[in-house]
Amino acid sequence: MEDFFVEVTRGNVAEVKVVLASVVAALAVYQVALMAVGYGKVRVPFLGAGPASGTHRAIGDTIVLVTLVVAGACLAYYGFDDDGGTHAIFGVVLLGLLALKVAVVRFGLGLSRLLPLFGLAVFALFALTWATSAGDFLFDD
Repeated sequence: MEDFFVEVTRGNVAEVKVVLASVVAALAVYQVALMAVGYGKVRVPFLGAGPASGTHRAIGDTIVLVTLVVAGACLAYYGFDDDGGTHAIFGVVLLGLLALKVAVVRFGLGLSRLLPLFGLAVFALFALTWATSAGDFLFDD
């Protein structure tokens, strides 16, 4: 699998991973803003709650797909040995919480009232995961 990611990225696995992770992190910020509108916490004249929520879900599906690609690249190329495990732990917890959040959105599971909390936790984990990989790559002295 490592060879696949090296081939697809033309040997630039770290750089492609940083770009994709940074796009996901930026979209995660946008997701929080969309749901602030969706839940009525923020009102803007050009966007209603319904369209904001629908956009949040559509972009969320894209984020999950790109996150799985980045996670696959991380595991195939680096394994769990990158920084003493901190990044890997954040990543595993993030993927688990994302799976739970998607299950709650799709199937209810009686946990719908916790979606705002799950969403904020996912955002925090995206930020921590980004900071311990792409952030280190971009801002390492």
